[in-house]
Amino acid sequence: MRFNRSVLSLSAVAALAAGSTAVLASPASAAPNTTPQKVCGSAYKTVNSAAVGSLGTIYLTYNSGNGRNCVATIRSTPGTAVDMSAWIYVPDTDQGASDSGRYTSYAGPAYVYGKGHCVDWGGSIKNIYVSVSGSNCGALKEQRVTTVR
Repeated sequence: MRFNRSVLSLSAVAALAAGSTAVLASPASAAPNTTPQKVCGSAYKTVNSAAVGSLGTIYLTYNSGNGRNCVATIRSTPGTAVDMSAWIYVPDTDQGASDSGRYTSYAGPAYVYGKGHCVDWGGSIKNIYVSVSGSNCGALKEQRVTTVR
């Protein structure tokens, strides 16, 4: 799936401003022991993560076999469905993917090819939004922003 950078940026800003509003036909659900590997696949190894307050964690994973990254937002304690999201974007290739909706356990997976590229990624649970830009670029320092609305 190809994303236009301005469309993805606008979508990310809109999601951050208004909260996730897209709803999938069947919400993701999982046991309390959900891991990034259960969401993304066993070949994906966690390379970065960001806490979403005390509500959960967003995981950035990478599969060295196919060069793809995956992002999943996983709640600390599954329960009643709440607004959640997971997104990833590769500025160099203008490729991105996202998932948002009302979920009981996790949002994602969202996959994009990222071998040799910096990635921007993030997600949300309820009213807490996290974005990480310039991530996994070697010597460059990433920027993290957490917003509560």
